[in-house]
Amino acid sequence: MPAMTQDSVAASSETEFETVIGLEVHVQLGSKSKMFCRCPAAYQDAPPNTHLCPVCEGLPGALPVINRQAVEWTIKTGLALEMTIPELSKFDRKNYPYPDLMKGYQISQFDMPLTQGGVLDVVVDGRSRRIGITRVHLEEDTARLLHRSNQAGESYSLIDMNRSGVPLMEIVSEPDMRSADEAREYLVSMRRILRYLGVSSADMEKGSFRCDANISLREVGAEELGAKVEVKNMNSFRAVHRALLFEEVRQAQRLRAGERIEQETRGWVEGEEVTTSQRTKEYAADYRYFPEPDLPPIRVSREWVAEIAAELPELPAARFARFEKEYGLGDFEAGLLTEDRAKADYYEKAVSGLADPSSHEQAKKLANWITGDLARVQHEQRQGLDDLKIKPEQFAELVELIDAGTISSKLAKDVFESMYESGEGPAAIVERSGQTQISDADELGQIVEQVLQEQSQAVQDYRDGKDTAIKFLVGQVMRATRGRANPQTATALLEKALAALD
Repeated sequence: MPAMTQDSVAASSETEFETVIGLEVHVQLGSKSKMFCRCPAAYQDAPPNTHLCPVCEGLPGALPVINRQAVEWTIKTGLALEMTIPELSKFDRKNYPYPDLMKGYQISQFDMPLTQGGVLDVVVDGRSRRIGITRVHLEEDTARLLHRSNQAGESYSLIDMNRSGVPLMEIVSEPDMRSADEAREYLVSMRRILRYLGVSSADMEKGSFRCDANISLREVGAEELGAKVEVKNMNSFRAVHRALLFEEVRQAQRLRAGERIEQETRGWVEGEEVTTSQRTKEYAADYRYFPEPDLPPIRVSREWVAEIAAELPELPAARFARFEKEYGLGDFEAGLLTEDRAKADYYEKAVSGLADPSSHEQAKKLANWITGDLARVQHEQRQGLDDLKIKPEQFAELVELIDAGTISSKLAKDVFESMYESGEGPAAIVERSGQTQISDADELGQIVEQVLQEQSQAVQDYRDGKDTAIKFLVGQVMRATRGRANPQTATALLEKALAALD
């Protein structure tokens, strides 16, 4: 097996060979019913073979009916990817005899898909690259094969047909990616868009977002593509990345040795981090496509397209750019806030609660609370935004209490914890607990005098030129007030009192 290192990858892909990658992404749509029948599409937690009818079982004489919502969501995805929506589309039969396909064919789309010709921009190492998208088409998912073995070590397979017929959208890219890093970023960006659109959970671990990668190598400067290898069985972004790195090295070593690259399908073995050959890669002709005789062509009027386009949300890239411009956020904060539509919505509701929503300074403080303290407790408690008791407007109130000097930044941490536990507003918590910040010079002056009397050694250290001693004294004032002292006021009073001792 080839040794896969970053150096060997760089040597193969940057000096001798150019890597060419195209991705096929399969996305289970989140509709309530299946693609061609009314059976429930939510199969994950259902007992095996319970969401079935003659249509998804492939019984003779059962006629499919097109799921309109699945068609609309496919068109919506195409519009988000700047694709052309043809006025006429149709379904086709894709024939292959695998045990997870009861009919012996899959209803898919071949030469007249719902969408054609789009783009997706990805950014890797600060450089943007435009990836072409050939098509987004609609089909039905297959059944699931569950591989088992008995006590005697004999292997066998079971079939769960609940997944059969679930609406499946296939997004096919052009072979425009030139590295495993670009492929991973393409997948991350694509999943983010799908979640913004609300058409799929796009969860790789649960199988609703699956990827097959096609990779080939060619000599640098060559125009003709090399023989492509399709890699399957990758259930995470890391797996896709590692599988492509492995294939990059494996193919380069074979080409250097004068060996031929076979067009084949290989599987990624997660535990060993290698790909292994599964079968010779099929060509389109092998599937014997022909128009689905039981379904009429789909006529997509321009009015229908306009109605779907009107439902498009602001997409992640546009929202990222607006957050930077409108709220003065940096790339890091804007990226964290816009990676999820719900989080971006939550943040904007918080900003709208400010007395001055145009304040970049306060908008940045809100971003820090939401991406920092809130994200921390969400992670610890494994909570989504829908589970939170804290309303976004309460964060705006918290920031304004800090800016007004009512509470210190340290006290604000305690107030936040109370907000998280109870859902009570910060002003009510502060009033009830008496945690207001002490900024009055007369009140703090008495505490400063007491601290100076008690900490004679620190006073002497300061007079001997140890400037750090004042930090210790400020800490003692904070301790005496249980964190309620205004640190700036306390520092000024201490400096004034110490200067008077000279």
